[in-house]
Amino acid sequence: MDTLQKVVDFYLRYQTTLSFSIVSLLTAASERIFSSAVFKCPCNSENLVYGYSFLLAPAFVLLLLGYMMNTRTWRLFTGMCSLENHPQYCSWRTWAHFCQLFVPMTVKASVAPLTWIAVALLGANFYECAASGSNMTAHLFCKNNTNYSQEQLYKMPCDEELSAAMSSVCLSFHAQSQLIGWFLIASIMTVALISTCVTHCFSPVSYLQFKFWKIYSRKEHKLFEIKAKEHATKLAERNTNCFFEATDPAPFHIPSNEDWQKVSVSYTFNAQEQYYSMLHKYVNSDRGNDPEFKEEGQHPNVFEFVDEAQASVSGL
Repeated sequence: MDTLQKVVDFYLRYQTTLSFSIVSLLTAASERIFSSAVFKCPCNSENLVYGYSFLLAPAFVLLLLGYMMNTRTWRLFTGMCSLENHPQYCSWRTWAHFCQLFVPMTVKASVAPLTWIAVALLGANFYECAASGSNMTAHLFCKNNTNYSQEQLYKMPCDEELSAAMSSVCLSFHAQSQLIGWFLIASIMTVALISTCVTHCFSPVSYLQFKFWKIYSRKEHKLFEIKAKEHATKLAERNTNCFFEATDPAPFHIPSNEDWQKVSVSYTFNAQEQYYSMLHKYVNSDRGNDPEFKEEGQHPNVFEFVDEAQASVSGL
């Protein structure tokens, strides 16, 4: 049991890093399978479209899946276009807040597609096929492109002898792809490190308070899910019993639509308030009836840190 508890604690502590690592490994493995078992360069005038389709189309699909699997996507969009909420979502502050949350969502959703592109470029199969179908490639990377026709460029990915002969005149497509791939990886790591450092530097809370906030967020989401299941089960039992036994239903409290709306919006930290979630704020502001109850905070960046732990605990 002690070993299992240590494993669980390790996962909870590094769950974001582990999740990104698992996604990256699965994406890299999928790219290798596609490259070896599915991809076959046509070696004709369709090289450009075919090669870039395998390089970019799966990345776009993975980006869409990243949005779909992010719980915050549905938290932001659910009910946004309803007539009741229309005046609320017309303010520029609300849209600015939406953009502040949408950018980190895009960053997280981009992990898999960027991994696909980077691994594909290092493998070079997709790029080599696409580059051989481009006239611009010959002008950019060949010292004397008059020695070879466009038809010969088309056949380079399928003819090893021709590819070896042309490499003396042209920078190898394989080398080009790997150079671009390593540059992409280095750029991603640099931007990720800089953005993380900048975001932490502007955090209005200390390191220990931030750790407490993450622990609280995990516990709140776990307990909320347990309590929601219990409450839903009791309500379902009451309604089912009343239906089959033809009895009047006993009083049963259910949060109103307004209450659900108040606790469902994304919380952003306000340095003047000591709240750690919208539920915490709702409970301490007379169930959201306090005139000072607001949905917008002042420091959305802090919420981005904490929300990494929230999203992986439950589907809320």
